[in-house]
Amino acid sequence: MIIGKVIGNIWATRKEESLNGFKFLVVKPIDYSSGKEGSTIVAVDSVGAGIGEIVLVVKGSSARKAIGNVEIPIDATIIGIIDEVELDIEGD
Repeated sequence: MIIGKVIGNIWATRKEESLNGFKFLVVKPIDYSSGKEGSTIVAVDSVGAGIGEIVLVVKGSSARKAIGNVEIPIDATIIGIIDEVELDIEGD
């Protein structure tokens, strides 16, 4: 699973027919241990997330399973909105 921040929306009026009805969001992965940002990804929103929210994302077959269709051409799905992240990075 990936932690990321929603940074945008995507509107696509023309797309693969099986993708009709899905909301697409642009997510910037966050690596809390290194502070580095990953490359942005497009994810289907299954939980009603919005711009600025920190989310939990699954990729690959888990992304398709999360929306209930393993045949659909989806690579990433938002499965949760994170309320809080608590870390002990120093290992104390």
